[in-house]
Amino acid sequence: MATSAKMHADEADTDESLVRALIRAQFPQWAGLPVTRVVSAGTDNAMYRLGDGMAVRLPRIPGAAADVAKENRWLPRLAPHLPLDVPEPLGQGVAGEGFPYPWSVYRWLEGEDLFDEPVTDLHATALGLGRFVAALRGVDATGAPASFRGGPVATRDEGVRAAIRDLGADGTHDAAAATALWEETLRLPQWEGAPVWLHGDLLPGNLLARDGRLRAVIDFGGVGAGDPACDTMAAWTLLTAETRGTFREASGADEATWARGRGWALCFGLTAEHYYRETNPALAAVAHRTTREALTDHDRTG
Repeated sequence: MATSAKMHADEADTDESLVRALIRAQFPQWAGLPVTRVVSAGTDNAMYRLGDGMAVRLPRIPGAAADVAKENRWLPRLAPHLPLDVPEPLGQGVAGEGFPYPWSVYRWLEGEDLFDEPVTDLHATALGLGRFVAALRGVDATGAPASFRGGPVATRDEGVRAAIRDLGADGTHDAAAATALWEETLRLPQWEGAPVWLHGDLLPGNLLARDGRLRAVIDFGGVGAGDPACDTMAAWTLLTAETRGTFREASGADEATWARGRGWALCFGLTAEHYYRETNPALAAVAHRTTREALTDHDRTG
């Protein structure tokens, strides 16, 4: 699943000729390598393959520009502790050639995201992803930046209620059920522990498979420290009722964290479908499924 249309009013223009110009000006050792756009459902960055072994990542919007320095600083420190492959920064570029933001070059990771290559064993995926979440949480978070999803989900209340109103009015979701789960989420005990590392965006498009097995986690733009609950969202964005228990056990999520994670899943599902249903149908479909899974799970387990 993929999109190349603009999704944001303030989105920067990018194309292959811009990437070639940036590489030629700032990384002349790689000038002349072929550049190919990677069409994906990603929302914050445009991706281009550089030669056979590298990827160029350009922020689409101002909010993603600050993530460039963060990823270049922290990914090399986190990678040795993680059981799945993650992006390896090779170079950090600066604004130029008419492009207004810093940008990065990474080593190319082989594989297809889970939009395009579903895994063949969802239990193995649940286990591997749960172990990844636990390993990341276990890394010393001293000096870590705050994750954009590391605080209380209650800060998203206005957007969630607007999404419930509109998606309920057109029959997309059951507004009463969504409101009940959301208000239950807002009453949950909050995280009182020290901030821990979290990826922040474990969606199918940020997971790579090779030969039907989960191999890598990409897009660390949301990485940072905070409440670990949002990294359990994968239980509803990707997994099934039959595989959630495997993920929960491997991730080490306690009951309160799990409940907050379901609230984060509901928040993501409603707000992403509300925002992207016209401009990014692939992501909107994941969001729709996430909301349905969170509501069904709540009905089943309470």
